[in-house]
Amino acid sequence: MRSVSFVDNNDLTLLESGTEYFPALIAALDAAQFDVLFETYIFAEDETGHAVRDALNRAAGRGVKVRVLVDWIGTEHRPATRLGAAFAEAGVQYRVFNPWCKRGIARSHRKIVVVDGEVAFVGGININDDWRCDHAQRQRLAAPRWDFTVQVRGPLVAQIQDEARGQWLRAGRLGLRRRLELFSESRQLPATSCADPARAAFVVRDNLRNRSTIQRAYLQALGRAKHSVLLATPYFAPGRKFRKALAHAAQRGVQVTLLIGVGEFRIQDAVAHSFYPKLLADGIRVVEYRKTQLHAKVAVVDDDWATVGSSNCDGLSLFLNQEANVVVLDQKFAAAMREHIERGIADGVPVCAEEFAHTGWFRRAKYGAAYLMYKLVMRIFAIGYA
Repeated sequence: MRSVSFVDNNDLTLLESGTEYFPALIAALDAAQFDVLFETYIFAEDETGHAVRDALNRAAGRGVKVRVLVDWIGTEHRPATRLGAAFAEAGVQYRVFNPWCKRGIARSHRKIVVVDGEVAFVGGININDDWRCDHAQRQRLAAPRWDFTVQVRGPLVAQIQDEARGQWLRAGRLGLRRRLELFSESRQLPATSCADPARAAFVVRDNLRNRSTIQRAYLQALGRAKHSVLLATPYFAPGRKFRKALAHAAQRGVQVTLLIGVGEFRIQDAVAHSFYPKLLADGIRVVEYRKTQLHAKVAVVDDDWATVGSSNCDGLSLFLNQEANVVVLDQKFAAAMREHIERGIADGVPVCAEEFAHTGWFRRAKYGAAYLMYKLVMRIFAIGYA
């Protein structure tokens, strides 16, 4: 199993939800001098979306080359979307990933921003109001959506920039010469020094060379875990290898805790519930997050491994979608991430084995049917769900 490639001397800042992310993002866009590469799954037509859109337009108005890539399913299929026209008028280059699902149902679920090759943002936060439900913009949440992004400065930014530029090119129809010209745009930046340098890696999932890169990073960390695993995900439906890795860690005496979001999609909740009896029997602690919409895809293993990104722990993210995560080997960053997850666990509701032991046959059958239907869908799309 090939190891994840880490880069030293990065300055990392963990940003919690839009309250911290959007001000940092807009400040970076307003400071841009040369180019901006911007990817998101959802770019909503709400107050938050307008603020970010306006910052992108201001940058383009200063002569900055601004390129925005959105996903068709997440953004462009919405009837009210007027982004393309607004960006074209401002001089922003705009593209849509997999329009009208011409390449199947693959989605670009990534959330990546790179400004001037100096600062990058990678995480799970879409461009929409934290108080509005992702899939139903008119539905107001009980509390702001819970999610994370990591701001990156240092050598890792160059890798993120290259990947974002490659995704932009793949979404267009350019000849070889123009592709080479665009890749030659990378600027050679001076080395930067960090007060607290961190080792980090940028990992992506696609349907070409990186079909299992993000899952591999998780499996390696779980296989090396010595005392604790904390994992938060909105949707839990991983393949057999991932579930076995969790179980084996728990059997070695590692304290494994899953914080799972519930209450968004009934069918997804039923699929997750189908795994609960086995997870609990394996000694894995399961906690449901019900305070608001859990959108975070984060994990901490032991005292020095952490990840933040767009990849859920389900078949769509691990075997179909285009995803992007940052993996960090740093005690200070992992401690900060651990504190956030533990706070989420404190706000959650533990799942007891006794609760499922007395579940009626009808509900158990519903959970089983949901799992079988989910697995069938994964197999229909031939994405290696196993």
